[in-house]
Amino acid sequence: MSDDKTHFGYQQVPVGEKAKRVADVFHSVADNYDIMNDVMSFGIHRLWKRFTLGQTGLRAGQKVLDLAGGTGDLALKMTAMVGASGQVVLSDINGSMLRRGRERLINKGVAGNIEYVQANAECLPFAENTFDCITIAFGLRNVTDKDKALRSMLRILKPGGRLLILEFSKPVAPGLTSVYDVYSFKLLPLMGKYIAKDEDSYQYLAESIRMHPDQGTLKGMIENAGFNKVTYHNLSGGIVALHKGYKV
Repeated sequence: MSDDKTHFGYQQVPVGEKAKRVADVFHSVADNYDIMNDVMSFGIHRLWKRFTLGQTGLRAGQKVLDLAGGTGDLALKMTAMVGASGQVVLSDINGSMLRRGRERLINKGVAGNIEYVQANAECLPFAENTFDCITIAFGLRNVTDKDKALRSMLRILKPGGRLLILEFSKPVAPGLTSVYDVYSFKLLPLMGKYIAKDEDSYQYLAESIRMHPDQGTLKGMIENAGFNKVTYHNLSGGIVALHKGYKV
């Protein structure tokens, strides 16, 4: 890959163009995002997120950033975990997704200990040593410069703070890869076509999963960014993995 190109799914596109293309995808899917998550994962995404929440170690009074937080699944639960004395920042680069998240949390009665920030993970607009925890669920694979984003996350974490990355990964269970390929490239675009009325966006999502670094590669990237004690836990046979790292 040349210095001025990056991947958008299986396509090669100019680096400066990827963010706009990803934005167009999520503007398109925002209104149907929640129902598609349930349909695509058969509801299992809720268990993946519950496991992630259990690994945050959040306590009352702490401050947490939910990056690429979309429609607010994690943020909603974390507002209860940090309590009235804590703070949750729900952040997404995509304005349509962030609006959906804000509307959803307001409708759930969440107020007071949450704020909403539209931001690019590669250059986060927060001071150094701000957050006790950062989560990013199913968002890192859409970031153009992942290494830069990881360094940006490290900068704003407090010493001792933890980063949790929940993301699609590479299946490790025997026989799962071929079944997963059929699902991803045959069934998923069809679901997008008939439920979200957007086949192309879900074709991109399937391709973006395949282009994302595998478990070991991502672990190395997190370590190279400066995180310590980096581990990962495979979920659903490696279809999804949760990576965790700490700032010294």
